[in-house]
Amino acid sequence: MLLSRKWLNEFVPVDADDRTFAEDMTLSGSKVEVTEVEGAEISNVVVGRVVEIKRHENSDHMWICQVDIGEGAPVQIVTGAQNVSQGDLVPVAKHNSTLPGDIHIKKGKLRGEVSDGMLCSYKELGMTDNDWPYSIVDGIFLLESDPDLKSKNLKPGDDIRTAIGLDDHVVEFEITPNRPDCLSVIGLAREAAVTYGKPLTLHDPVVKGGGPGNLPDLLDVETPDPDLCPRYTARMVRNVKIAPSPKWMRDRLRASGVRPINNIVDITNYVMLEYGQPMHAFDYRYVKGGKIIVRRAKDGESLTTLDGNVRNLNSSMLVIADETRAVGLAGIMGGENSEIVEDTVDVVFESANFNGTSIRRTALALGMRTEASAKFEKGLDILNTLPAVNRACELVELLGAGEVVDGTIDILNFVPHPTQLALRPEKINALLGTDIAAEEMRRILTDLGFGVEGDTITVPSWRGDVAHYSDLAEEVARFYGYNQIPTTAMHGVTTQGGYSAQQVLERNLGSLCRGMGYSEIITYSFISPTYYDKIRLPEDSPLRKSMKIMNPLGEDTSIMRTTVLPSMLEILTRNYNYRNKAVRLYELGRTYFEREDGMAEEPKLLSLGLYGPEEDFFSLKGSVETILESIRAVDVTYEAVHDNPSFHPGRCARVLIQGEAVGVLGQIHPLVAANYGVDTDLYYAELSFDKLFAHRGADPEYVPLPKFPAVTRDIAVLVDQEITVGALEACIHEAAQALLKEVALFDIYQGENLPAGKKSVAFNLVLRADDRSLTAQEADDEVKLILEQLGTTFGATLR
Repeated sequence: MLLSRKWLNEFVPVDADDRTFAEDMTLSGSKVEVTEVEGAEISNVVVGRVVEIKRHENSDHMWICQVDIGEGAPVQIVTGAQNVSQGDLVPVAKHNSTLPGDIHIKKGKLRGEVSDGMLCSYKELGMTDNDWPYSIVDGIFLLESDPDLKSKNLKPGDDIRTAIGLDDHVVEFEITPNRPDCLSVIGLAREAAVTYGKPLTLHDPVVKGGGPGNLPDLLDVETPDPDLCPRYTARMVRNVKIAPSPKWMRDRLRASGVRPINNIVDITNYVMLEYGQPMHAFDYRYVKGGKIIVRRAKDGESLTTLDGNVRNLNSSMLVIADETRAVGLAGIMGGENSEIVEDTVDVVFESANFNGTSIRRTALALGMRTEASAKFEKGLDILNTLPAVNRACELVELLGAGEVVDGTIDILNFVPHPTQLALRPEKINALLGTDIAAEEMRRILTDLGFGVEGDTITVPSWRGDVAHYSDLAEEVARFYGYNQIPTTAMHGVTTQGGYSAQQVLERNLGSLCRGMGYSEIITYSFISPTYYDKIRLPEDSPLRKSMKIMNPLGEDTSIMRTTVLPSMLEILTRNYNYRNKAVRLYELGRTYFEREDGMAEEPKLLSLGLYGPEEDFFSLKGSVETILESIRAVDVTYEAVHDNPSFHPGRCARVLIQGEAVGVLGQIHPLVAANYGVDTDLYYAELSFDKLFAHRGADPEYVPLPKFPAVTRDIAVLVDQEITVGALEACIHEAAQALLKEVALFDIYQGENLPAGKKSVAFNLVLRADDRSLTAQEADDEVKLILEQLGTTFGATLR
């Protein structure tokens, strides 16, 4: 937002220099980006009067001028311009002067004649024909050709910047999106008035009216989509006289970064800058049927906007239309079919409030963000439309640009209810760490335009960002002065931070895996659908029901994974291709399953992957057992799995804790390894983190060393080859009484001297009683019970 200091002084006089002004406004919450002085590149350029002019003897197009610059004797300047006459007031760049563009002027000779400087055009002063519409484009800037300059009684020697009004100080503010009220001169003037403790002078527009006709008889307005147009206000001006705007208006527009065009268009831009309310002017003769309809566009409808581009619209966009076609994009840009031109006679001023979200989406979809859309998308004051349109009509009458028709069309589809907050001085002071008196708080809020009645604060309509007592605290702090808030040590009760139980387990598992020689990996959660084919997942497998990414980077990253196996195999394969001989990897990652409500279920898994000359099924199983022991899981068993297509059918097991499956481990199927181009054995385990957490045992407790000696017994039983050691161990624990403390496998034998299809499995049993020394008979009785149970369950016989 560019702010003219001259314009600002109309509302609140501020004498501070630019540096001080920038610092003060920034400290009070309105951040200043940069300050500039118009015409700063111009120096030693003055007003001069041509007192004599004659032809250059050695040129057929040059003139020798004697120019009075207010320094006694006239100076001689040679010029090639053909529009200069005796008596003209012109800009004179004297010897050692500077012009925009780093141009330096020095005296010299032109075809033998001394020239003590240069006569300037307005372009050489850094200005355009929009700034000086009455002057000749290619020629010397004749100051008295502009009626406003002619009335200033300029005299030779006057500084040209002051003479033509090119001396304004412009301040650029960075306005945050929550403060659209500060995208206006009045909004920033209000902030400056409170910052400097000076009164704010506002003007209520006064419109005389009396133009031919009555507005309701000439114009009808409909708003069939009230959710997108909370308010629409319109007035009409007849017998318009299109002409350049007066110099004071052109100066303010230029300083604000807006190009002057003509009086009607300039008035709408002027009001937008002054009030922060975008406006639009329609040529009434192009509004077919005398009706304005604020409606949604039709799918496939098109509109040529003022910039000459054809815009293809859809039903999500809001347009201003007449009975037959769209004539403007609401809140963004008018249509080429209703613009103000030189022969325009009747004008309709539109001052509306549109839905900010709708305007932002339309501007983004069409790629045409404008000054108006940038304001609307932030949410404007719904009560500002009527004062703004009245100000525009007042300016029309002030400039003599037309006759304002009596009457106003004002459709209010939404009645705003003012926000009221309780003023809590003690709570505000506690939040700020200050001791500000309640009366001082009330004064600050009153100066900002808030309604204050005791401890009830009514938020003004233009402050939609204030909705909580903390917002009031911010307003108080801004103008009390952040630099006046004392620096104090923090005090109060602090909360002791820490890890949750899940985080502790996650960290412990990671530390344990690293201790076993595994390196952590982190893989992407999105994978390619072809990965499921590589791991031989059946076509009807529920794991193929993956959530699809709406905007994937590519086909290789188009779905969310339901298993971590492909990600682990990709990294194992990469290491194998890098000729790493032995690798151990682990990952704590998530998988993704779609719920009935469309959201994702995201279970976390601990996966282990390894290969190497000394790695086999049992080294992987040992790692899993170590993990389960670390969480003190009880009743852990393993079941052989033969139907998992991703694993070797004879080297795969399901991991169970208290009968609940918590994971799987085994050797990767050779065909899967071949799909990844690996010709060595790969091993993989996958454990549910949530189930590990649910089955973790209690923290260990101290148990004194046993007082009585243990008795050991070795047994070797003959069983069928398909019976697993795990099943035999479970049976032993089930049959034993309280005397059995440990069971350890120490031998498996298959071969000669055994019946076909049989194997010998040998266990070491440790027996002990906590209150006495066991007798041999007690130990034998315990072993007898175990052997009987093994025989009953598996047909086992003692060797």
